[in-house]
Amino acid sequence: QVQLVESGGGLVQAGGSLRVSCAASGRTVSNYATGWFRQAPGKEREFVAAITWSGGSTYYADSVKGRFTISRDNAKNTVYLQLNSLKPEDTAVYYCATGRLSLGIPTAAMYADRRRYAYWGQGTQVTVSS
Repeated sequence: QVQLVESGGGLVQAGGSLRVSCAASGRTVSNYATGWFRQAPGKEREFVAAITWSGGSTYYADSVKGRFTISRDNAKNTVYLQLNSLKPEDTAVYYCATGRLSLGIPTAAMYADRRRYAYWGQGTQVTVSS
């Protein structure tokens, strides 16, 4: 069993930056990927970014590409999401998730599929003011 706890959310002005963190505990599985998703009121939870266990590959939604950066520190069992050049449209609860996405090598599309992630954190609120 894996437990995930997000932190670092808050209120920031448009154009500002924020870093959210996802700390993992419990069972460690070396081939688990980690993703960030976000959900605004009245909207579906959408993919933001994902990273492989090794950190060798990253994936981003088009809406955040070039502005957000996902990284991980396996020694700390923590995945980070650096949010730069924030826009009001980025306002949402940000969730991290982890799991084995495929019995084989996941495709890029699999990293963005929230249904494939087995473990989820409670979320952290990011609010961007205009």
